[in-house]
Amino acid sequence: MVRNDLGQGRSRSGRAVLGELAAVPRRASRDADGAPEVFLDGYVELLADVSLTGRRISRTEADDRRAWGAKAAEQGLPLRAIVDLYLSATWLAWPLLPGVRRAAGMAELRSIGEAVFRAADAATVALADGYDAAQRLSIRQEEAQRREFIDDLLYGRGDLGRLAERAARYGLRLASAHVVAVARGRRPFLAEDPVMRRIEAVLISRFSAQEVLLATREGLLVCLAPAAREQVIEEFVRQVEAVLGADAAWRVGLGRAHADPGGVVRSFDEARTAVGLADRLGLGGRVFRAADLLVFQVLMRDTAAISDLVDTVLGPLRTARGGAGPLLDTLEAYFRCNRVAAATARRLHIGVRTVSYRLERVRRLTGYSVEDSVQRYTLETAVLGAHLLGWPEAEPARRRG
Repeated sequence: MVRNDLGQGRSRSGRAVLGELAAVPRRASRDADGAPEVFLDGYVELLADVSLTGRRISRTEADDRRAWGAKAAEQGLPLRAIVDLYLSATWLAWPLLPGVRRAAGMAELRSIGEAVFRAADAATVALADGYDAAQRLSIRQEEAQRREFIDDLLYGRGDLGRLAERAARYGLRLASAHVVAVARGRRPFLAEDPVMRRIEAVLISRFSAQEVLLATREGLLVCLAPAAREQVIEEFVRQVEAVLGADAAWRVGLGRAHADPGGVVRSFDEARTAVGLADRLGLGGRVFRAADLLVFQVLMRDTAAISDLVDTVLGPLRTARGGAGPLLDTLEAYFRCNRVAAATARRLHIGVRTVSYRLERVRRLTGYSVEDSVQRYTLETAVLGAHLLGWPEAEPARRRG
């Protein structure tokens, strides 16, 4: 309650003033467009006491204001509304404060004013501090929940039904098909990476927040979008190129569209596998679609079979003078150049006759000719398998293992 220091509160006028002070929170609430008056609890009493004593507010009183600021943040009230409430209460209470009413002259009134508005300033700052601290805590908790959700989503952890419910909080409808794209640069992408924030800001400005989910996982920048909104992924690729264009190592992998929470896991796995396969195969380009690399994934599913194929078909090349390397490089270039000897020669910086000689050498050593359609397919598949296995460099280690 307000201290009873106006004639010890016994005069009729003193009681009237106290009643007017008690009404200040309600009046301030109306003036501040309905901000709840409960957040002023104890504030008018504090100003009244300061007007009589000229003291500064105590640490306990400042902590009380911080607690009220935190409650306002937790209830979702705008900081502007709460500050407006306090400012309204201050000017409404000012002419009714006991120290102001008993001031003997301008000098004393000025001194009281300095003390009161210093206390109001300290109380409002503490209120804002509590509000900001609660906001930061809420953001950290939200980010932690978001990271946990994304981990569960991308790695398929937890109950899928519950995962779909959590996804709705972020505007995702996992029953529909989604696509995952991953970007890799020279350096790993980390949490709160500024590059991610820049790309995310552009995407959200052009699409709705419900259509874009960006995160960093395993050093990759991950983008999840509805399959029906191909423009989101296309814009993601453009922004990655715009930001990482000078980075010669950047690559983007695109998973296929899949529905349901389990489909997101598959698409994410396909996207990162596409980037890894492109590196292992030395594929040119920047963007790699999992759908275009399915044959390689099929080969990798049976390592024992592909190893046997490589060893059986290409093994004899190890006996060639200079080793298997030059002949294997020629086969790879020949297949990439659509079996055009002249283009193969330009790619390898050798003569066309050398290309023809090496292909003939392959035929003699292995028994497989690039001129025969069935044998050519076997050779090409074996060459792909050699790249996936790192053959022949990794072959001795594989045999020892």
